[in-house]
Amino acid sequence: MASFTLHGIPVSRGIAIGRAHLLAPAALDVKHYLVAEEQVEAEVARLQQALAQVHKELQTLWNELPKDAPTELGAFIDVHALILSDPMISEAPLDIIRARHYNAEWALLTQIDELSAQFDEIEDLYLRERKADIQQVAERVLKVLLGTEQILPKAGGGEDEAQPQMIIVAHDISPADMLQFRDRSFIGFVTDVGGQNSHTAIVARSLDIPAAVGMSGASTLIEQDDWLIIDGDAGVVIANPSALVLEQYRERQNAAARARKKLQKLKKTPAITKDGTQITLLANIELPDDCPAAMEAGANGVGLFRSEFLFMGRNSKIPSEDEQFEQYKKAVVAMKGRPVTIRTLDIGADKPLDQSEQTALNPALGLRAIRYCLAEPQIFLTQLRAILRASAFGKVRILIPMLAHAFEIDQSLAMVAQAKAELREKNIKFDDSVDVGAMIEIPAAALALPMFVKRMDFLSIGTNDLIQYTLAIDRVDYEVAHLYNPLHPAVLQLISMTIAAGHKAGIDVAVCGEMAGDVKLTRLLLGMGLREFSMHPAQLLSVKQEILNSDLARIVPQTRKIMRSMEPNVIADAVEQLQLM
Repeated sequence: MASFTLHGIPVSRGIAIGRAHLLAPAALDVKHYLVAEEQVEAEVARLQQALAQVHKELQTLWNELPKDAPTELGAFIDVHALILSDPMISEAPLDIIRARHYNAEWALLTQIDELSAQFDEIEDLYLRERKADIQQVAERVLKVLLGTEQILPKAGGGEDEAQPQMIIVAHDISPADMLQFRDRSFIGFVTDVGGQNSHTAIVARSLDIPAAVGMSGASTLIEQDDWLIIDGDAGVVIANPSALVLEQYRERQNAAARARKKLQKLKKTPAITKDGTQITLLANIELPDDCPAAMEAGANGVGLFRSEFLFMGRNSKIPSEDEQFEQYKKAVVAMKGRPVTIRTLDIGADKPLDQSEQTALNPALGLRAIRYCLAEPQIFLTQLRAILRASAFGKVRILIPMLAHAFEIDQSLAMVAQAKAELREKNIKFDDSVDVGAMIEIPAAALALPMFVKRMDFLSIGTNDLIQYTLAIDRVDYEVAHLYNPLHPAVLQLISMTIAAGHKAGIDVAVCGEMAGDVKLTRLLLGMGLREFSMHPAQLLSVKQEILNSDLARIVPQTRKIMRSMEPNVIADAVEQLQLM
């Protein structure tokens, strides 16, 4: 078989070597025919049933999302469910069947072609790429109509039994389909279409799966079971590589594996910069069962225990004080003396207690986090008592989310005092000196720091929400996600101000958002003065390696130059230079 190379867009780094598994688009199998007048309503019903079945499939996928799945996955499935419900998909094809007597598949394809043509007229590249979401939804409906649901190979197998070897090759892949591939022998994907901002590209990066998109013609040029190499760093796919090329890429793959293995040796190495500055690296967890991974990664403690995950998916049934206490105690004991920072209930916005209760027009700005807790004082007090009881078994810190007003801080501290008083009255042990901190995730908080530093014991910057509220961007909203930028000068100023204010007041400041786990930003945050990072355990060793190779004497002056700039391009270039220092 002849070897050939395809060039596309790199969207997720790494090298994958495996056999091609082709996914044929259902649209190729669609037959076009006219239905008789007396069969029209039956054809309409057939399409309605297919739409309903896809709705059910998406709901099942949403319900079965793994706890460690990237948050974007649920949002992308929601987007596809919304598209499916839109009259342009759910009603217009029915009208075409009734008016033109097309069969259901033909009617759906006709409508999708018309919509795609409208998207092609849009000048904005990002918005134009959203055409793919509509086509992916239609593809699912067509597969149901045609009865051609995808049968995927099981994990393992292939010539190398030790590793899964399937590389998906398709015209396009939806985020929902990627979920189905996740538990299979799926090590990479190649698509004809797509771009840096496509939802599947975002999901691939979240899952750390090598991928290249925009490989025009890949699904027709590549044959089933062809050997493939995906170079996710360069956006290159090599089909049927020669033995020499295969050997070269296997060596690169092994080198990357050795680098990952080398990182494991850093588990017990203190995170100290070249100039001798000690840095604290903490883990973000969602449940106590995540603690072993944090310990395995060598975390100095838990910087963010997202307690809301104990409350979600329970049909609004609030866990009891004892139930919560057991979970918090489990985490504290598992961390063996290392501090555990427990964020109080942060529900609302993208984390509703119950999906059916989500009615706010703009939940991100509604009754969420501390606003909800102060509106439901008994729920808040119950949680505070449970957290305080766990503090009798190890170092615990309480973190209050989404504070913006002085009265919210004062009321929260009063509730903590009341919870302590209630425990004392019952002679229940707890740490009376437990620290209480505030999340800085609203611009108003970052601009009113004196109000916080004189009341709180520590601060933790939630960069995800801080960026969202500063730029007015919901990053899972496909129409504006491309505007989400951690390096926006306004965002950097707010982060720098918060770190500086904490240092001046002599209180600890951490970053617990995604910026803390991005090695490309590690030196920038160090240069701002950050000494406490909290991130997913899987990111911890890579960040530690970056810290070990950093010299504050060199990066602080460069960071000051960055902070004086208001030009995004200048900032981006300077941050790249920072990584080379």
